[in-house]
Amino acid sequence: MEYRQLGGSGLKVPVLSFGTATFGGANNFFKAWGDTQLDEAKKLVRLCMDAGVNFFDTADVYSGGVSEEILGKALEGIRNEVLISTKATFKMGDDPNYGSSRFHLIRSAENSLRRLNTDHIDIYHMHGFDGNTPVEETLHALDDLITSGKVRYIACSNFSGWHLMKSMSVSERYGWSKYIAHQAYYSLLDREFEWELMPAGIDQKVSTIVWSPLSSGRLSGKFRRGVPVPADNRLAQGGSHGPATDFERLYTIVDALDEVAEEVGKSVAQVSLNWLLQRPTVANLVIGARNEEQLKQNLEAVGWNLTTDQVKKLDAASEMAPIYPYWHQRQDRDLNPLPKFY
Repeated sequence: MEYRQLGGSGLKVPVLSFGTATFGGANNFFKAWGDTQLDEAKKLVRLCMDAGVNFFDTADVYSGGVSEEILGKALEGIRNEVLISTKATFKMGDDPNYGSSRFHLIRSAENSLRRLNTDHIDIYHMHGFDGNTPVEETLHALDDLITSGKVRYIACSNFSGWHLMKSMSVSERYGWSKYIAHQAYYSLLDREFEWELMPAGIDQKVSTIVWSPLSSGRLSGKFRRGVPVPADNRLAQGGSHGPATDFERLYTIVDALDEVAEEVGKSVAQVSLNWLLQRPTVANLVIGARNEEQLKQNLEAVGWNLTTDQVKKLDAASEMAPIYPYWHQRQDRDLNPLPKFY
């Protein structure tokens, strides 16, 4: 398993992590993602460990904390061999004190520690940006969690460019711990991340941890022209994220994926994941699986690389017309060079 350094830190992580949003299935939304219970979770964890994937991602809101509880039990006896990432910000229950306030974050971290049955969180993400809480309050609270030993590193998720830059600036001003990673939505189908967040990550040494790298299963190889949307897919069951799907664009991308997959002897999903691992700032992909076979297939996305020509073919098929001001900036690429992809 390949390891990459995470942002401006000294921490190295495997290029794949296992996402446990499928653990628990405690309500209709998360049940559409999966309904993995403890016995199956233990098998999936063991498969990951055997493949060198010792990084597990969860969040307090996944099935209302049940995902963390199952993960904690599944990791009993091997906690010191793994990295755990969890998140806070979003509402848990009826308490109005949610977001990224000091009150909510300290309580949320302590609750996550209890559910995970551990004394520390390796990477603690802000699951989203809280526009009601001063950035200084959030980052000071996170720095205190690190100083106390309850958290090792901090990261963010679903931030916009100015959210990230303001946060990095405040941390630098006060000498507090900085975000080392941004967990972001990015795939061949959804490339808006490249317009501003990728250049910001390069500039600020913030690595990317990609969530939904197969775009809620749209890039799994099951979505094709003339074929009904799979009934067992998260998209069909109401557990999807993101805007409405432009299916014609999706099918164009899948056509290119089919060509490349045949050339390399891999599946459409494996090619989609490998393409992401060749993008700037990307250090890790969060892969999910409802069962052992899905996990085994996703694990085969590493240990090989697409050629430059294959990457260019996929780039061309998935190119997106940028919105303002990015299309304007691209008129003079000497002043605003794109990230070097090759």
